[in-house]
Amino acid sequence: MSHRGTPLVEMRDISIAFGGIKAVDHVTIDLYPGEVVGLLGHNGAGKSTLIKCLSGAYQMDSGAIYINGEKAEIRNPRDARAYNIETIYQTLALADNLDAASNLFLGRELVTPFGFVDDAQMEAETRKIMGRLNPNFRKFKEPVKALSGGQRQSVAIARAVYFNAKILIMDEPTAALGPHETQMVAELIEELKAQGLGIFLIEHDIHNVMRLCDRASVMKNGQLVGTVNVKDVTDEDILGMIILGKKPEGVAC
Repeated sequence: MSHRGTPLVEMRDISIAFGGIKAVDHVTIDLYPGEVVGLLGHNGAGKSTLIKCLSGAYQMDSGAIYINGEKAEIRNPRDARAYNIETIYQTLALADNLDAASNLFLGRELVTPFGFVDDAQMEAETRKIMGRLNPNFRKFKEPVKALSGGQRQSVAIARAVYFNAKILIMDEPTAALGPHETQMVAELIEELKAQGLGIFLIEHDIHNVMRLCDRASVMKNGQLVGTVNVKDVTDEDILGMIILGKKPEGVAC
């Protein structure tokens, strides 16, 4: 896809070392509104370490992060949320015994003018956001432990979007999901793109990247092999980038 204007996110020349060993070595990637960028590489390639700088979990040793063209100071997850960055972890961090509305507003409950938790308003708001993201969601009264994997993803994503996330970091969102649930998540991602959100998708599955992403950034041994438009490459091209650390011939990176 072609891009115009200012990136939503720029991570410029990022380096991170642990005990003198560089886990991320001068890596630059970017993300535009309404696109999904997949981050791939073998275990230890550096992709998760890199993206944890954006989420506030790690601190970079050098480099800079820009959000909408402005330099950002992200020292912790609270700072990241202030920049409208939310992370959807593989474990989802949901309270299993609570329903969708209670999870969506957990720690940020709506209250009545008298100071009581407003369960009715929270459910109404949850139904509204779910109507936008997953119109087929119906299990508003059940604890989330009774939901399918795809439905749980819907709740986690709705929580992020309701609180104004513009940048999502998603950690293997379809891991352990069957075909139907994977399709549900794919539809959620398409809706988020249509709403102008930018998504970094951490993945090991090349097929998911080819299906869900607009671009793919491949890392190996802490360095960026390259970033390619998914429509311009094959599965084998990306596999070669992961294993051999080589850019595919004749493809812009």
